[in-house]
Amino acid sequence: MPANLRKAHQENDRLVDRLYRKKPFDSERERVEHLFMLYEKMTAPLATPDKPKRQRKAKKA
Repeated sequence: MPANLRKAHQENDRLVDRLYRKKPFDSERERVEHLFMLYEKMTAPLATPDKPKRQRKAKKA
């Protein structure tokens, strides 16, 4: 990887660390796991199916 691209990735990682935690991540794996956990929390309500609506009984004439 070119040096300038590596530096950009490292800076991006540093900024992500500061946005999501006070303490830097110990590894790339820990960073990715943490970010996916946040993503799952954010998207979980979207994946939860709505409760089926109760149908009203028809009135007898």
